[in-house]
Amino acid sequence: MSGLSKWVFLVLSVTQFILGMLGNGFIGLVNGSSWLKSRRMSLSDFIITSLALSRIILLWILLVDGIIMVFFPKAHDVGVTMQLIDICWTFTNHLSIWLATCLGVLFCLKIASFSHPTFLWLKWRVSRVVTWMLLGALLLSCGSTMSLFHEFEMYYVLRGINASGNVTDYFRKQKTNYERIHVLGILWHVLPLVVSLASYILLILSLGRHTQQMQQNGGSSSDPSTEAHKRAIKIILSFLFLFLFYFLAFSITVSSYFLPGAMTTKMFGELMTMVYPTGHSFVLILGNNKLRQTFVEMLWCESAHLKPGSKGSFSP
Repeated sequence: MSGLSKWVFLVLSVTQFILGMLGNGFIGLVNGSSWLKSRRMSLSDFIITSLALSRIILLWILLVDGIIMVFFPKAHDVGVTMQLIDICWTFTNHLSIWLATCLGVLFCLKIASFSHPTFLWLKWRVSRVVTWMLLGALLLSCGSTMSLFHEFEMYYVLRGINASGNVTDYFRKQKTNYERIHVLGILWHVLPLVVSLASYILLILSLGRHTQQMQQNGGSSSDPSTEAHKRAIKIILSFLFLFLFYFLAFSITVSSYFLPGAMTTKMFGELMTMVYPTGHSFVLILGNNKLRQTFVEMLWCESAHLKPGSKGSFSP
């Protein structure tokens, strides 16, 4: 890979890192200051804040990994440092995806309306259901991280055989098995994808039925309930689009062993991967009333300061 391509990769990575830190940092700052004032935080605010914090850590991990990839390419796939990065990345990444999934389920159970007994049972216990989901997400994140240790053991065995120069058909077969196990780590992300998709479909069906009932009753299609449905659907639809895009990027990154130009493919996949934690933070800001209002006020305050003749105070 050419030196120019590496610098382009590094510049794009730093740009996405800065944008992601601004978006997720803003969410953490607003919700954190609100909690300090009232000493209370809703379940949705807790999930959004935890999501923002996990993505801040995730962006740092991706940036460090990108810097090592550019400046220390030979050390990128070996050593204790890369194992620590893999462990931190796997846990934080999996937890972040499950937090976003829990947020989608929370929106679905609070906003959607169905008469099915199972849905009503979940809706009446929404706080308990989502809390248990959060605990399950933590356990699944730990499980996905623990699975890495078996990969590390296989890696060191293969590395020892390779160093001895005894490269046999058995070694090649074991190496292929190791790479396949590494790629199959993608399967940990299938369950949250399915749950998110189910939440999205239920919200769409609920909105369609609600809109139809409003039209039959001669009501307005812009009542608060309909607007809540539409806003939640936009957020979850954006999340699903970004998550599918992220799933593709993640698949490309972990499958780079089997693709031509492994280093170039991995850099491209990592750039795509950073879009998700960066872009979804701004979707959350635009979809949340408190965050959006604070963001608009901040922009208005900044524009007031930049007006000619401004003395640092709001215009009357």
